[in-house]
Amino acid sequence: MSIWEVILAFVVVVLMLVALLANVLVLMCFLYSADIRKQVPGLFILNLTFCNLLMTVLNMPLTLAGIIYKSQPGGDQICHIVGFLETFLTTNSMLSMAALSIDRWIAVVFPLSYHSKMRYRDAALILSYTWLHSASFPIVAASLSWVGFHHLYASCTLYNKKPEDRTQFVIFTGVFHTLSFLLSLIVLCFTYLKVLKVARFHCKRIDVITMQTLVLLVDIHPSVRERCLEEQKRRRQRATKKISTFIGTFILCFAPYVITRLVELSSVAHINSHWGIISKCLAYSKAVSDPFVYSLLRHQYKKTWKDIINKILKRSSINSSALTSESHNRNILQLNE
Repeated sequence: MSIWEVILAFVVVVLMLVALLANVLVLMCFLYSADIRKQVPGLFILNLTFCNLLMTVLNMPLTLAGIIYKSQPGGDQICHIVGFLETFLTTNSMLSMAALSIDRWIAVVFPLSYHSKMRYRDAALILSYTWLHSASFPIVAASLSWVGFHHLYASCTLYNKKPEDRTQFVIFTGVFHTLSFLLSLIVLCFTYLKVLKVARFHCKRIDVITMQTLVLLVDIHPSVRERCLEEQKRRRQRATKKISTFIGTFILCFAPYVITRLVELSSVAHINSHWGIISKCLAYSKAVSDPFVYSLLRHQYKKTWKDIINKILKRSSINSSALTSESHNRNILQLNE
């Protein structure tokens, strides 16, 4: 193995460990908190978490084996199943993020009618569509034998071995990325920019009220006035940062892999094998960032996982104190004897 391959293998191992821990923690929060389970977005986050977990457990280890051994890990049947799942799970993750953005758009732009427009039944229908949409492409690819081990990405994924099917495969890949990556990106941009517009409008209203209050309060201390103005500035930046994170992580993680796939098929330029694996690792890194972007850094999830950790620590401290007292009693009994 070259130094590049060692580094890439190490990166995949780190991605696997962090993604596994983070997504399991999100799942624990969902099971622990009744309030999180009651919320409609929780269904989309749960679906996204399961996709990330399956990708971490099934796809990443085989990519790691592909990097180390430079050949197809396992038999053809295993590779076909993993390649099918890779296409399904990636598409499902993208559409789940689009569904979350639609939920936020309805909640912010139509707050009074949110509970009538986005119920559990509506969320279940959206998830049903994402599953059907996600399953349709790998089913077609598997039926046409367009799934296999691709050495450029060291992964079991969409791959055409038949030169006579090249044109059909190029068209299929273009349609697939248009209706998965591009469609999700358009939905994300449309919904979150609408959310940002509403957030900025509310910020302006609050800013006007704040400035009027500061003008009326003549005797207010300068430090208090400065704090109010700083909070006003932070309020304006908060929504922009969040929305930039949602859209930015999506583009940063998925765009390099999608562009690489399209350039590879167009035969415009030769693609280095190391770059192919790096682009694949970037796509895998979405399974690491999603738990933090959509769940663990939010106040409700943060409070829940802190409660879980505190509960585990208290239980372990109680057990250790019980063991200490038991051993102390045994020592006393031995001395009395």
